Amino acid sequence: MAKRKSKNSTEEIEFTLGSGNVYADFGFSNPEETKAKAELAMLITEIIKGKGLTQQQAAELMNIDQPKISKIVRGLLSEFSIERLLKFVLSLGFDIEIKTKPHTGKSTLPSMHVVTPSFRQPRLSI
Repeated sequence: MAKRKSKNSTEEIEFTLGSGNVYADFGFSNPEETKAKAELAMLITEIIKGKGLTQQQAAELMNIDQPKISKIVRGLLSEFSIERLLKFVLSLGFDIEIKTKPHTGKSTLPSMHVVTPSFRQPRLSI
């Protein structure tokens, strides 16, 4: 016979707080780099969408072939360095500003984040 809990009983749920970096939580090597690359890929994807570009048009601006754009959009980033992804952001017409600050967390390691402003651009009608 299956046990049932009464409607008045409470059930304890066990959980673990995340570190703020899913790649570290899942044991990836170089989790900070992996997270930054993923954030840059999301930014590149948003820029492409915001400008109304096809993958082929984006590839031409970025001086790469279209299948590489597809890899970036799908998050397959093993063949891309952070430096290369940053160059793609530049080639899409965006400035990059690198800002550092002292790490103040006592229970966490220093981290790297890609901060993106809202930049939705209206599509141009031709």
